[in-house]
Amino acid sequence: MAIFAIGDMHLSLGGDKPMDVFPGWEGYLPKLEAKWRTLIQDTDTVILAGDTSWAMRLQDTKADFDFLQTLPGQKWLLKGNHDYWWTTARKMETYIAANGWDTLHILHNNCCLVGGRALCGSRGWPFDDAEAQSAKIMAREAGRLEMSLASGAEAEERIAFLHYPPVFGTSCAQELVDVLHAHGVQQCYYGHLHGKAIRYAVQGERDGIRYKLISADGLAFCPYKICD
Repeated sequence: MAIFAIGDMHLSLGGDKPMDVFPGWEGYLPKLEAKWRTLIQDTDTVILAGDTSWAMRLQDTKADFDFLQTLPGQKWLLKGNHDYWWTTARKMETYIAANGWDTLHILHNNCCLVGGRALCGSRGWPFDDAEAQSAKIMAREAGRLEMSLASGAEAEERIAFLHYPPVFGTSCAQELVDVLHAHGVQQCYYGHLHGKAIRYAVQGERDGIRYKLISADGLAFCPYKICD
């Protein structure tokens, strides 16, 4: 019952936006699949930290979700900034059930319990982009993270997953970090960063929380094992 995580797979099996056109992403999907099947078993849990599919509409995710279904493990998806197909949890869960994807689950205002651990998360929001700043949206994302962490209050440990980095350089999304501290989170995993931005990712402990970047190219397309 190991726990793994990876973000930003940007699947496009049913579309025309292959990531292979970007430097470092050439032939990434066979590499990812091979490493996934080597490491992960059916009894394991995998958190997909956003930007899972390039699909624009929920129904257009079918080829990508069919692929995910074939991979070992139970997969929990949270929202990324490019998951344009994302809709309400009820609609997504109904769609997943109707297609028989029994290894896919939505991580949104809830948590995934694995043993004594609660796996919690939300999309987050970019605090370092002045054009994207919105106090209202940041407060909403902090509320969603709060709800997710609160749903795992009885667990021995709560682990947080975000799509956007809650810390970058010497700055942080204070609203989100405050929520992490309030719930005693000691591990936080995030994605979103690619290419040259990876070198500036905060990795390691800061103020009692250990941060780790898990974007696909940041992990050399190998799911990261958090614990057994």
